[in-house]
Amino acid sequence: MRHKFFLLLALLAVLCSQYAYAQDVQITSVGVIGNERVATEYILGVVETKPGSILSRDLLQKDADTIYEQGFFSYADFDIRPEGGGVSIMFTVQENPVIESISFTGNTIYTAEQLSKEVFSQPGTVFNRQFFRNDMNRIIEKYNKDGYVMARISDVQVGGSIYVTIIEPKVRDVIIQGNTKTKTYVIRREIKLKEGDPLNMIHFRHQLSKLHGLGYFEDVGLAYDFFEDTGSFFDLIITVKEKRTAAIGLNLGYGTESGLSGGLTYSDSNLFGRGMNFEIGFNEGDEASYWATFSSPYMDAHTFGWRVGVNYRHYDDVYRYSQGHRQFEYDERAFGVFAGIGKKFSNEDWSWFLTLRRVDVEYEDIHNAIPGYIDELTQWDGVNQTVELALTWDKRDPYSSFPSGFVWDTNLEQAVEVLGGEYNYLKYWTQARFYASLNKAIESIADTNGSWTEENPLLFAARLRIGSSTEDELPLFARYSLGGMNTLRGYNSRSFEGSNFYLGNFELRMPVNSNFSIVGFYDIGNADSKMDWDNYHDDYGFGVRVKTPFGNLRLDYAKGEEENRTYFGFGEMF
Repeated sequence: MRHKFFLLLALLAVLCSQYAYAQDVQITSVGVIGNERVATEYILGVVETKPGSILSRDLLQKDADTIYEQGFFSYADFDIRPEGGGVSIMFTVQENPVIESISFTGNTIYTAEQLSKEVFSQPGTVFNRQFFRNDMNRIIEKYNKDGYVMARISDVQVGGSIYVTIIEPKVRDVIIQGNTKTKTYVIRREIKLKEGDPLNMIHFRHQLSKLHGLGYFEDVGLAYDFFEDTGSFFDLIITVKEKRTAAIGLNLGYGTESGLSGGLTYSDSNLFGRGMNFEIGFNEGDEASYWATFSSPYMDAHTFGWRVGVNYRHYDDVYRYSQGHRQFEYDERAFGVFAGIGKKFSNEDWSWFLTLRRVDVEYEDIHNAIPGYIDELTQWDGVNQTVELALTWDKRDPYSSFPSGFVWDTNLEQAVEVLGGEYNYLKYWTQARFYASLNKAIESIADTNGSWTEENPLLFAARLRIGSSTEDELPLFARYSLGGMNTLRGYNSRSFEGSNFYLGNFELRMPVNSNFSIVGFYDIGNADSKMDWDNYHDDYGFGVRVKTPFGNLRLDYAKGEEENRTYFGFGEMF
């Protein structure tokens, strides 16, 4: 028992001495060994153990972990050595290899040079796990920002040379289901993805939106089915729920001059499930019209679009103007037929459309004439046959939720004296439309408090037109004319006519919310027998736009040189 008692006392003495040693031993110096390229000052800058402090093993372990977390080392530890009246602390590290090169495999969307720009780690420097992890995150962020949300880094092999393996999942097949009326090819041609393409969700989301916007479907669903353990390929499954595409519509319109008009239409936007449009309808009023059209509007570099139609109009008590001044009233009867075909070029920003048109016009019953009027109307009765060629360069962003970019159109119209045609002239005109978001420009000079979003911005829209002809005097029905809700809004329809014209329309479209916006506008132009740039007419005003199930409702109020005009209808002016 006595021996056990003395043994216990000895053990307690040792423990107490160790406790006292741990509490009282002072650190005399702190150093690092094993580093060749990483500066000692950089390493010691993150440790809390300093010369003069009291030894703490817990703190030393924490410091070693912190050094390791710097990312430059594959190993970090510490060693305690007696030194003078205290101890010396020596941190031992093993540096990662020096980067000799960085290579990428599996990348097809971006080149190695493009990916390298996202990588801050460079050959000749010590590999750092933390830095390289951030490098890889930046690469994935680049893919995600550009819409390639499925891309991922599957493997990184680190040595003197670093090998990064990227997986860009690609489409194996596009499967379309749920359609019973709509032909599969009609749906498939709206989805631009082909076998072997990577999925860009920004582009694909807009393709789905365009598919939904055709009006054929109540819903469009999306699913993925991945194959192989690597997930390199997948099937894209599009499920549609169809709806009725035939409809009866009510047309309403109002013009200060033409008054209230209205009518009915019957249409089917997906006739026979082939994406063809058919419409027949009428409008009654002082300006009455009847029409029927049949078309297949879709076209690309391999598919022709086409349209045919017939129309008849009779206008009663139409005002005849000469340079904005009322001359008399008359009645007009016109019957027309047309047929056209077009296609996109291999560069699908460009397209062409050729139209053959025949119009038979009669003017009669001149009445309510002012004294001294000149009848330059009835001499232009007759049949006009034309060949019209339109070239279009469309650089609008197809993936934008609002009009963005520009469109340029050039048109040639040749009247021919064959098969009963009575006129021979050439008209030519061109038009440019431009759309630009002003959000960034406004936010750089004023706080808008988030009034406009990227999807629904403050928008500047402009349209410029100019045209001429080979004849000083064109038939009345073939003349360029300005005035009315779609050209110069502050003037009556056909207030200005001639064989030459120019027109500018400028709008500032200001969203209030997703369904309502306010528009400020300015119009300027003239039409005459000669191009007189100094003799112009202009107007300004404001309008409102309301999104409805029937389309974008439009109400404009314009102030012209002498009178004000109010217009009501559907759709934007341009």
